[in-house]
Amino acid sequence: MIPAETIERWRSFLEARYAVYAVPGFVANDPVSIPHQFSKKDDIEIAAFFTATISWGNRKAILKAASQLMERMDGAPADFLLKGSDEDWKKLDGFVYRTFQFTDLLFFSNALKNIYSFQGGLEKVFTDGFNAASSYGIIDSIAFFRKVFFSSSWLPQRTVKHVPDVLQGSAAKRINMFLRWMVRPSAEGIDFGIWKAIPPSSLLCPLDLHSAAIAREAGLLKRHVNDLIAVIELTNNLRLVDSIDPVRFDLALFGEGVNR
Repeated sequence: MIPAETIERWRSFLEARYAVYAVPGFVANDPVSIPHQFSKKDDIEIAAFFTATISWGNRKAILKAASQLMERMDGAPADFLLKGSDEDWKKLDGFVYRTFQFTDLLFFSNALKNIYSFQGGLEKVFTDGFNAASSYGIIDSIAFFRKVFFSSSWLPQRTVKHVPDVLQGSAAKRINMFLRWMVRPSAEGIDFGIWKAIPPSSLLCPLDLHSAAIAREAGLLKRHVNDLIAVIELTNNLRLVDSIDPVRFDLALFGEGVNR
């Protein structure tokens, strides 16, 4: 049982940092700026998914690579994947971001084309997994998505590492960040809130080196390994401060961490 005074101390810290970082200016230097270039729902989702997938390393490099990828897709990722010709798809050849290479991009593009053509889109796949959950809803949702995503008969082994396996204990930082973008309300002008069937209260906090360091310093996280158990521990503690929208404090933790 966590003492009430500890929760109040967390609340004071988190709300203060949230007020500083949860502002529209956060967007400009963050990967979420890439999907903010679009207004069509499918474009937002696909741009967000690709951007989240390559969101590790230097943020300037992430933004540069994601922008280049959107340019290769003619600034209309949904139409490019669903209606583009073989000649159009040749524009993807040569794309590389660190270990995410052309083979991975080609598989991801085909998998997303299949999801939007035959599975109802990313929102439906994640929502179906969430609704069928037997235990921790969003974990089951991510696991179900991964199963659908890798259901193709053509699966390069090198590509598997680019979608985290929560059933093996992965923290799944990039998927959880993508889900935050899609599900959380758009009140601050940062996240989109375009998925309505998954409640913000069910989300898991994205956990990276920046947010983990601040969470441990604040006493919100005791586990020393950045894995799924740590994500659940942190998220459960954030829920003690805000049970309806706990992952809004990712903006506070990450903002504080990266600005140090």
